[in-house]
Amino acid sequence: MTTQPPSEPCRTSGQGRKASLIPLLGLMLVVPAIATAERIEIGRFSVGSLEGWGHKSFVSETLYTLQQDGNRRALRADSQASASGLYYRARIDLNRTPYLNWSWRVDNLLPGHDERTKAGDDYSARIYVVFSGGLMFWRTRAINYVWSSNQPVGSEWPNAFTANARMIAVRSSATAPGIWVSEKRDVRADYRRLFGTDPGLAEAVAIMTDSDNTGLAARAWYGDIWFSSE
Repeated sequence: MTTQPPSEPCRTSGQGRKASLIPLLGLMLVVPAIATAERIEIGRFSVGSLEGWGHKSFVSETLYTLQQDGNRRALRADSQASASGLYYRARIDLNRTPYLNWSWRVDNLLPGHDERTKAGDDYSARIYVVFSGGLMFWRTRAINYVWSSNQPVGSEWPNAFTANARMIAVRSSATAPGIWVSEKRDVRADYRRLFGTDPGLAEAVAIMTDSDNTGLAARAWYGDIWFSSE
């Protein structure tokens, strides 16, 4: 699946299993040098590359595979009552490249649950941007851009497991499944609004399709991911 061997699955149980992705990434302090280009590549799925991406398992395994979808190559994610994600470590100076760009699609949503609760913390598609607290790992923060099943676009709420992570519904059930859409978010502005202060360096980007709490099945596709200056 990746160009490097995946880490041993970590099937932690209990309330903090998925939230543990945030301090895990925050502790990874040995990262590439700060990039200064106008465009910083994170995910190059369209050329069939998973270089630099690591794997973290929480409950069973979401299957991530590079596949052809019509005329595009993308990363397909299949979850069956599972929760595992992929992460990419990179130090991003948001004063230079504040915009996160990506495309995605979901083939189905996860109805019948409240995503604001621990029992309903499942998403057909989500992208994290993680900000490290350095040695004070408990201060590690994250923004989760999610394709929500039941919250309207523009909704924002604290993650059910940790107040250090905030959720933003970028897409909702108003967008029909099976349609590719492109996104651009001003991560610096989102961080200032959500946490009331300027962000430091973004330390990592992660993606996850998970359905372990609801016990349902979900499929999503992720296109290329990059940061840009405009």
